Amino acid sequence: MNLAIRRGFLWPSFEIYGGQSGFYDLGPLGVLLKNNIVELWREVFVKQHQEFVVEIETPIINPAIVFKASGHEEHFTDYAVECTSCHRIFRADHLIEEVLGTNAEGLSEEELNKIIKEHNVRCPVCGGELSTVKKFLLLFQTYIGPYSLENLAYLRPETAQGMFINFKRVYELMKRRLPLGIAQIGKVVRNEISPRQGPIRLREFTIMEIEFFYDEKNPQCELLDERCSDNKIYILTAEQRIQGETKPISILPSEAYKEKIILSPWLAYWMCIAGKFVNMLGIPLEKTYFEEKLPTERAHYSKQTFDQMVLVDKWGKLEVSGHAYRYSYDLERHIVFSKSDLYAVRQLKEPLIVRKRVAKYDKVAILKLFGKQAGDVFKKLAKYSPEELLKILESSQRDEIEIEGMKIPRTVFTVEDVEEKIWVEKFIPHVAEPSFGAERLMYITLEYAYRELEGGRVVLSLPKKLAPIKVGIATLIDKPQFEALASRIYNMLKMKYYVVILEGDSIGKKYAYADEVGIPFVITIDYDSVVEGSTVTVRDRDTRKQIRVPIADLAKVIDLGLEGKDITEFGYPVIEPKD
Repeated sequence: MNLAIRRGFLWPSFEIYGGQSGFYDLGPLGVLLKNNIVELWREVFVKQHQEFVVEIETPIINPAIVFKASGHEEHFTDYAVECTSCHRIFRADHLIEEVLGTNAEGLSEEELNKIIKEHNVRCPVCGGELSTVKKFLLLFQTYIGPYSLENLAYLRPETAQGMFINFKRVYELMKRRLPLGIAQIGKVVRNEISPRQGPIRLREFTIMEIEFFYDEKNPQCELLDERCSDNKIYILTAEQRIQGETKPISILPSEAYKEKIILSPWLAYWMCIAGKFVNMLGIPLEKTYFEEKLPTERAHYSKQTFDQMVLVDKWGKLEVSGHAYRYSYDLERHIVFSKSDLYAVRQLKEPLIVRKRVAKYDKVAILKLFGKQAGDVFKKLAKYSPEELLKILESSQRDEIEIEGMKIPRTVFTVEDVEEKIWVEKFIPHVAEPSFGAERLMYITLEYAYRELEGGRVVLSLPKKLAPIKVGIATLIDKPQFEALASRIYNMLKMKYYVVILEGDSIGKKYAYADEVGIPFVITIDYDSVVEGSTVTVRDRDTRKQIRVPIADLAKVIDLGLEGKDITEFGYPVIEPKD
């Protein structure tokens, strides 16, 4: 964190006013690193699945009805407790875990109060007595237009609802094909009670999510075998946790689904992809696992949830993504509250025979009775299905029925029992959701990249594609002819990469700065460069080896190096490290 703040990755927000917990600003390097992580996520989760995954963007502010329908207005809460002396407010379950070392997530208000009372849990700041536990809504409230309850709105705590609301539009655009993934990347806000984990528990952060819709009666996921046949994942099941076990099992995602450890095949698939993705951030596979939430810990919309955990120094483990089997909950709720058609359609192999009673009308009789007005009668009757006409007839015992102000004799209608063959049926798709927090991914990427060498020298060994600045340019000495060549190379490369001209008293200090901010390659302009005017050296951050390269080949060498290839194997003269 000291390095991150000192070198401009991130720092606490509103510092000049004393700061505000739960908010962090990203500096110049932090913005670049986060953007690179977001783009890698987009590459892995969207672009590589573009045949059935598309990305949309929806508003941060939502009318209150959206989160009433989704259940967040009722369920998106935590329990808060206040110190009666200093009046600091704490999240009850986190405070219990901090003081007693006991997991209290998902406990009820009564259970939390009992633990606090029995164990005499007190304020960790002043030692004061704590109040009774109270429920706290985590949604940020606002208004759309004038302040009134009719215009009540919330800032979204997840991007998911925008994707559920737009399901039918995207489904139609994708030619009514399932499976279908809708992705969204964007800011979300959560009014956390007492965030005290620096950049880990934020009140405003960026989420990258997919709501993946599929037919639960036809859930086949061929990609499980095609792309995950050699990729085991580590899972700590809910059953293991209940029994007190802490060692995750290693299993193929397809086997985890077959053995019903994971209930949805597509949830298993996205967990597999999540494991690969986090590994691409520089986290070894053995340092990450999926922890199944207990029933009391799950969100209200989930039938099964796995948190992807990464082992970290300060907190032991850190959740970086959540994988929820949301089944049909969200679409069902929005159908009820909006009265909209958010169904998918399923082609049946065999027709479904439906027997029903319907009302039909005699067109000849209507022509005879109404003459020139018959056309108006037909227009009005055409608005109603045979089933609706039957309901109208059954609702009245009069000799005439009235439809849109026109009285029509019952004698023109007949009631019949009919059979109908139905080849398609409506259904509500099930949903598997992978959801990632960009800032947490940024933190673990920095932690696993951080290395201290002999003498306290720091190297930020970021995956080369994620490095904020790809190229540094250093002059052996600061003289005009050296600086002129540095400027020429800078202008040549800056349209393709983020490049910086390194400053410092010595070449060693320039290299040290480049290592601290994670620059993968440093181009050095030495005496031979100035005399010949055609070659420079390129230094690899991780091996500290250098190769002498023609200036014309620089972009080619850097491109290959950023792809992960060893630049010392390109056939250029190699210089062993001296710095």
